Amino acid sequence: MPEKPEVITVARSLEPKIIHKEITGCNIYWDNIIAEPSVKEFKKNIIGEKIGTVTTRGKFIVIELTNYYLLVHLRMEGKFFFRNKGDEINKHEHVELILDDNISFRYHDVRKFGKMYLKKKSDAFTTKPLSDLGYEYYDKDLSEEYLLDRFKNKSLPIKTVLLDQSIITGIGNIYDDEILYLSHLNPLEKASALKKKDCNNIITYTKEVLDHAVELGGTTIKSFTSSEGVHGLFQNELLVHGQKVCPNCGSEITKIRVNGRGTYYCKNCQKIKK
Repeated sequence: MPEKPEVITVARSLEPKIIHKEITGCNIYWDNIIAEPSVKEFKKNIIGEKIGTVTTRGKFIVIELTNYYLLVHLRMEGKFFFRNKGDEINKHEHVELILDDNISFRYHDVRKFGKMYLKKKSDAFTTKPLSDLGYEYYDKDLSEEYLLDRFKNKSLPIKTVLLDQSIITGIGNIYDDEILYLSHLNPLEKASALKKKDCNNIITYTKEVLDHAVELGGTTIKSFTSSEGVHGLFQNELLVHGQKVCPNCGSEITKIRVNGRGTYYCKNCQKIKK
């Protein structure tokens, strides 16, 4: 699933291609992609809107329109493609926006898990789904005290808690492993057992890992590509996720499942606290 760096990469690749364009047509080929409002309202309201900025909030791509925000969650395999108006529709292309230069801006999703929301500007950030999200990893208010408070009553493994988008938004499975490795934290450690220093390390390495991944365009894991097949390079930089040997001590990397998620760590470098 695309994580924050991949979502940023997609947003950055889309912006120069779609900003200032007017949406002159809309076709929906798989209704379930549209989470809100109804398909009929979605099509009616989006036609005539002009595209402004393209940013992100958590794992959502946020496309500013004249009166609305179009929120897109790519889920497992969502991608965007640009075709000429009238070109044949691929069976995996489920939403088509016609732009005023006769370009067909298409959402492609093999598994059909992606979701789109068309929200009025006045309440886009104060209602679900965006209102449920925690701090961005670069937010100045993301502090040790904040994490200690959010972790104190959580007996779940820290691996699981870091995936909770209501605490820090944008961290996914791959980067979770990398952050915990650099923080010398065992993924099975209870979140409530963490100390101030641990929280500081999480904040420090979350910024370091995600910023570096953004610079490299994210990772290409399994079937993820961004718009028009743009591939990230951070998979070449992974220290623990998907690796065989610890780059620090040379021990064999252990793979387990934590709450159903494939998890990689070094038993020597990431020991449970006593």
